[in-house]
Amino acid sequence: MAATPGTVPSGLLADYLSSIRPLVSVICISYNHERFITAALQSVLDQTYPAVELLVIDNNSTDGSVARVEALRQQHPAIQFIRNSENVGICRAFNQGLKLARGRYVIDLSADDVMHRERIARQVAGFERLAGDYAVIFSNAAYIDENDQLTGYHFPITPTGMTTRPVPSGWVFKDILASYFVSTPTMMMRKDVLESLGGYDESLSYEDFDFWVRSARNYRYYYQDEVLTSKRIVQQSLSSQFQNRNSALLASTLKVCYKAFDQCQTEEEYRALAGRIRWFIRQCFYTEQFELAFQFKELLEYMEKPDWQTALVLRFCKWHIPVNGLYQRYARWQQNRQLRRGTVQPLM
Repeated sequence: MAATPGTVPSGLLADYLSSIRPLVSVICISYNHERFITAALQSVLDQTYPAVELLVIDNNSTDGSVARVEALRQQHPAIQFIRNSENVGICRAFNQGLKLARGRYVIDLSADDVMHRERIARQVAGFERLAGDYAVIFSNAAYIDENDQLTGYHFPITPTGMTTRPVPSGWVFKDILASYFVSTPTMMMRKDVLESLGGYDESLSYEDFDFWVRSARNYRYYYQDEVLTSKRIVQQSLSSQFQNRNSALLASTLKVCYKAFDQCQTEEEYRALAGRIRWFIRQCFYTEQFELAFQFKELLEYMEKPDWQTALVLRFCKWHIPVNGLYQRYARWQQNRQLRRGTVQPLM
């Protein structure tokens, strides 16, 4: 008898099924996601792939998120549920789930995103065809708003659903340094790679850039050209917090950039990282984190002298110009413009 999603048999039957169908662990982190969490978890339960376990970690939500999870557990008691008595952050919460996960592959699912029914089946099939040095398979994503309306795609697509632009695949370390291109919620990761890295770095405010830097140095990534996930763009999404004055995300980014610097091996990689740091310096100015901008400058100077544009931004930082209010209004205008054109991209 095949297991249904969210229900994983134990003992010898589990070992046998795992040998023919790798178990996939879906770790869902929730914090005040009452409005969306039922749809997110139901999308896991509705997967066509049978060997799935679902772990939910709630970071001390103050809304009705816990009640929504408990209601689903009444119907699907195999869902594992951890309720934290405080908000321990995304990275530590994920690691709680990782310690319990039994799957060969792991998906980090936000409680406001939705997986398409064939996603796990398609990604497992793709992973099983790859060589052993692939750590991540990722795909395209649809963007939806708070009312489930389609607003665009992570990569623009043709009428047949294929992306219209080249997407880095294979050895992507330099590409990871140069730009944000992996849609985080589309990733399926090898659990043994996550464990070898010690899971997510719990000293950081967010997880993906650091994981990419640490894993892409020694492992390959594979881009699967399909739309398999719907990523929800909401007003208070993590990516939008990069716009906020004194957000902790940029300080975490500086730590990751130092890790990346230590792992660079070629001039091209150093140039890619330098270009990204120049962008982060501008973000420090826009978010009025003026002292942090100069800490990024210190790292940049190990690789190159700041160009005139960066030097000008740093001069503005010395003057402590209050620009964040204007920047946030511009960012909202730009996102609304992208929403209308169906080309929305999170600021990262």
